[in-house]
Amino acid sequence: MNLPRPHDCFAVIVGSGFAGLGMAIALRRAKIRDFVVLEKAASLGGTWRDNHYPGCACDVPSHVYSFSFAPNPRWSETYATHSEILRYMQEVADRFDVRRHLHFDSEVASAEFDETRGRWIVTTTGGQVYRARVLVAGLGPLSRFSLPQIPGLERFAGKLMHSAAWDHSFDPRGKRIASVGTGASAIQFVPELAKVAEKLHVFQRTPAWVLPRKERAYSAAEKWLFARVPGARFAHRQAIFWSLELRSFAFVREPKLLRWAERWALRHLEEHVADPELRQKLTPNYRMGCKRILMSNTYYPALARPNVEVVTTGIRELRANSIVDDEGVERPVDAVVFGTGFDVHDYLGKLKVKGRGGRDLGDHWAEHGAQAFLGTSVSGFPNLFLLVGPNTGLGHNSIVFMIESQIALVMRCIRELAKKPGQFIDVKPEVQASYNRQLQKRLEGSVWHSGCRSWYVDAHGRNTTLWPGFSVGFRRATARFHRRDYRFTRAS
Repeated sequence: MNLPRPHDCFAVIVGSGFAGLGMAIALRRAKIRDFVVLEKAASLGGTWRDNHYPGCACDVPSHVYSFSFAPNPRWSETYATHSEILRYMQEVADRFDVRRHLHFDSEVASAEFDETRGRWIVTTTGGQVYRARVLVAGLGPLSRFSLPQIPGLERFAGKLMHSAAWDHSFDPRGKRIASVGTGASAIQFVPELAKVAEKLHVFQRTPAWVLPRKERAYSAAEKWLFARVPGARFAHRQAIFWSLELRSFAFVREPKLLRWAERWALRHLEEHVADPELRQKLTPNYRMGCKRILMSNTYYPALARPNVEVVTTGIRELRANSIVDDEGVERPVDAVVFGTGFDVHDYLGKLKVKGRGGRDLGDHWAEHGAQAFLGTSVSGFPNLFLLVGPNTGLGHNSIVFMIESQIALVMRCIRELAKKPGQFIDVKPEVQASYNRQLQKRLEGSVWHSGCRSWYVDAHGRNTTLWPGFSVGFRRATARFHRRDYRFTRAS
């Protein structure tokens, strides 16, 4: 049997979303060319490649949902659609000559650290082997969608699909459709389905807080100004950034301040839903911010349409051509669409990662909960860097800002490694433990621990998803490399 020859390189990056692209660009800007980006799909884009359901758009303003070093003066509107974001990512990849490093259809199956050589042995599902000094995982938490375990799922004869795997060959016009889940994706595709479906049953477990979205198209004059006057574009970006950043104070320090936003959301609900019974179904009974706050100008009007029904009784089972709720009411449907989110606590997906002593990272996190130092390094896994790792998510601002902060830290670690040939870097276990104790303590008084059940909190009751504070605080925390936090070991 002829085994493929291992490919030796300085770094392997897993994933080509914002995190993977940003890391690749940082290496190229540092004059490092000896790296590969392994992408499981046939094209780049991550979340914005995979999510293309009707109405798909970003809920963070366009000008801050982009790299600071590659601003886009031509955003068409304040909240970009998925296709426009994907086009931006492709343009950035071309601009910084990243495509030559991309290896498509290369899903990583395993990564194991070789202590003897101080190298990561990375193997793809196709059998290709890479040996690299540095491994960067840019998988992202929104890459593995979650399906509920509904009895009868396998015997349903109609169309089944998740929002993150939309089949555009399915024509919803004149169909009877059940929509399961009412999260950030559902509030975008539900209004689109409501326009054309004969009947749309929206199954809601918990009502969401929904605020109106201040959306508009950018004028030709504004785009001209942003393209030719960088200062104007920068000022616009900064104004958006700080208006979002200040919201963190209410989330973490003073959740009571969210009451004014709750009143705003309730007025938005009353304005678009006249039926008092429907309004009652859609009124949350928990503090705003405990679950993800949604933004839409079309969701409530869609639910008020005569062909739309909001069902709050839960789902008992699926039959061949119908869906049955917990009260035994059977509704005939041609399709079931799931907007049930992602497994955000599974930071590794199918990737098996083994560090020093053969320690399995997935098993360790499953037992103890996901944690890392600054969401980037994990003790016992040298020269491994996570992007959008544990507790780097935001409830108020752009994740791209956090990604850039992490990338800057990774590059500082890489520069330290360059000073120590033959050695590998590992965060000290006591440093990681102390950091996470303080982090969880800061989260205790936040709105995310105010009593509701949300995907922010894992099975251990710990919020392993969000950063507890201002994103500029994370930028400060990652701004320096502190030698005392790490240990260097010479490969034997």
